[in-house]
Amino acid sequence: MVIFVLVWFLAAHFAQSRLLPGPVEVVDYVIEESLHGNLIFQLGITLWRVTAAFFVAMVIGSVIGLLMGQLPAVNRVLDPWLIVLLNLPALVIIILAYVWFGLNEAAAIGAVALNKIPNVIVTVREGARALDPGLDEMARAYRLSPWSRFRNVTLPQLQPYFATASRTGLSLIWKIVLVVELLGRPNGVGFELHLNFQLFNVTAILGYTLAFVAVMLAIEYLLVQPLERYSTRWRNKPV
Repeated sequence: MVIFVLVWFLAAHFAQSRLLPGPVEVVDYVIEESLHGNLIFQLGITLWRVTAAFFVAMVIGSVIGLLMGQLPAVNRVLDPWLIVLLNLPALVIIILAYVWFGLNEAAAIGAVALNKIPNVIVTVREGARALDPGLDEMARAYRLSPWSRFRNVTLPQLQPYFATASRTGLSLIWKIVLVVELLGRPNGVGFELHLNFQLFNVTAILGYTLAFVAVMLAIEYLLVQPLERYSTRWRNKPV
């Protein structure tokens, strides 16, 4: 990180162009926009869309993935559709969502979630296929209720797969949300990037990018990595 900032500083110093502002200028812009501008609001809107799309995708994708992994008939029916969604460009889904459902919040969040759901399904399906049948037989022998069996036997085995789906999916959602905001929302970081691109305001573009990356890294180190360590403990813990 230090090397990157140093290279950026030197490049801006020698370029002496408004198209490549230095790190000090960009940081000053971020501080000014945070205190007196809309940066905090725009970041909050983007985070709301990321959170909403993430939870929708995780819930729907986990349920479908678990069913496909446990029920071969369901897997045969849904697998062709899964392959189509995995290979369908994100931009196509976003455009169709806006055309069919309008330029509204539900279409934006739905388009982001739909791009993420196939990845969750694939990961959770593999986890469901890898469940230990011996543990399931033990649960049946002890006559555990379906909910108790799921909570104490199935869920601990799926925990690492949920963590993997969360990690890979979150990085995908970050990128797609910006595209969704750029194409059809009146606010958010993606909207601001598009607006400042039209104005050739590179300082603002880099400022919003820097703030966005800072939030992303904070979530990575404060939430995602602790979740991975927790899932590793589940993996090594006898059920």
